[in-house]
This record gives sequence, C-alpha cells and structure tokens, in this order.
Amino acid sequence: MPNPAIIADLARASAVTGDLIDRIAADQWSAPTPCTEWNVRDLVDHLVGINLVFVALFEETTMPEREADHLGTDPAGAYRRSAAALHAAAARPGVLEQSKATPMGVATGAEWLQWRIGDLLTHGWDLVQATGLAAEPPDDLVEQALSFVRDQLPSQPRAGRFAESQTIQDNAPAIDQLAALTGRPVPWKP
Repeated sequence: MPNPAIIADLARASAVTGDLIDRIAADQWSAPTPCTEWNVRDLVDHLVGINLVFVALFEETTMPEREADHLGTDPAGAYRRSAAALHAAAARPGVLEQSKATPMGVATGAEWLQWRIGDLLTHGWDLVQATGLAAEPPDDLVEQALSFVRDQLPSQPRAGRFAESQTIQDNAPAIDQLAALTGRPVPWKP
C-alpha cells in the first residue's frame, strides 16, 4: 500500500507550484530565473518534463524526449496534467517500495518522491524570484524537504545538477535555506 503521507506531500508541493504557475502573466514567460540557463517558460517546461520522467520511471514506460516542448500553448494545463499523472503513478501499489535505478543512482520510489518534492519547492522559489509573485509553501513541507536534501546532497554529484551551496544565515526562512543549499544566491538578483 502506498505511503499516504508522501503522496499527500507530493500533492501539496505540486499544488503550491501549480498555483504559482497559474498566475504567471503573459509577459513573464521570457523572464530570467535563478537557473541561469532557463527563462520562466523553460523552467516550467523542465518541471513538466521531470514529472513525466517520474511517471515513466514508476510505470516502467518509455522516457519522454528530453528536448521536447512539453508545454504547448497551455503551460499551466500541461503542468497540472503532468502533476496528476505523477500522482496517479506514485499511488500505484508497490511503486514507493520498489528500488529504481537511474543515472542519478538507486533509490526507492518514496526516496525519489522526496527528491521530487524538494525539486518542486526549490523551483517554486525560482519562479517566485523570477516573477515577483507570492507563494506560501507549507512550512512543514519545506522543513522536511530541507532536511532530506541536506542529508542526501553531500553524497550526490553536483556537476550539471546543482551549483555549490551558498552561504546563508541559519535563521533564514527554510525555503531560502533550501534554495541556498542547492546553489542559488539568496537574495537573487536578475
């Protein structure tokens, strides 16, 4: 039986990011982001693409094309559909208990979802910085993601995935600490 807590946490992280994406204005899609290689549209395309990667991983189907445009003319809708597909794939019996090998290593489905939640929250922070929109990810969810990433990141290769951790005060908000841990300068300036 799937772990209902992590499935609920995935839904919360997906929802807060989706609500933010829903509010992106037409003139903001080309704005730069803290992920220097991506503008806002590229970043949302990455979020959708990685959701689809996790669906393929959990359903043992063909991986999506890396360079494909996953957004089409409805970026917010594409994100919502990919998030729903990921939720459904993760909720399948046995998926979270099974170990899955990827180029990033071997982990259980539950561990991969913890990475996904941290990634969604971190990229949500990126979108807030790029657009100036407000978002309030649940504190408990951010604290859990920060703890997980803080424990796991030292054993992960940073090259091509994460910049070096940035210095930040210990009393900074957890979402800012998560951003700094994964290599973002806080505060970020475009």
